[in-house]
Amino acid sequence: MPEEPQPLREGRDETPEERADRLWGELLQEVRIAQTGAQIMFGFLLTVAFTERFATLHGFDRGLYVAVVTLGAIATGTLIAPVSYHRVLAGRHLKPTMVAAAGRLVSLGVALLAVTVGMALLLLLKVAGLGWAAWLIAAVVMSWFGVCWLLLPAMLRRRGNGRR
Repeated sequence: MPEEPQPLREGRDETPEERADRLWGELLQEVRIAQTGAQIMFGFLLTVAFTERFATLHGFDRGLYVAVVTLGAIATGTLIAPVSYHRVLAGRHLKPTMVAAAGRLVSLGVALLAVTVGMALLLLLKVAGLGWAAWLIAAVVMSWFGVCWLLLPAMLRRRGNGRR
């Protein structure tokens, strides 16, 4: 007798452990991209203090530089944190919990990175002499990040949920 056709199922046929392994691999790929960008930008920001032009920064611009470097350090540390989680928690049967916690850290790290990029852009454009236009350009770039990183994925999620 021929077998009855099985109904199509949505999703994947995986155990919670397999799902955690898959999600961990995907998370690491995301971290590699964001972490590299954060580290490169942070490295360049550190070199600014050793340039002749840095000595001309005063008041708000110098404070903005300190804030940008500090946020860059925090963003970099936050994006590297999943590596530490894995080192400390590997082999303890906590991968689903680790994936969830590391996912939140990566989201926070990406948000911190966006703010760092926006502030660094503002500083650069202010030092370049753009005045109020520096604020406008930085605001437009930050808005673009919001569209690309939040609004468009939310629209895709909503569209995907509507199909189910």
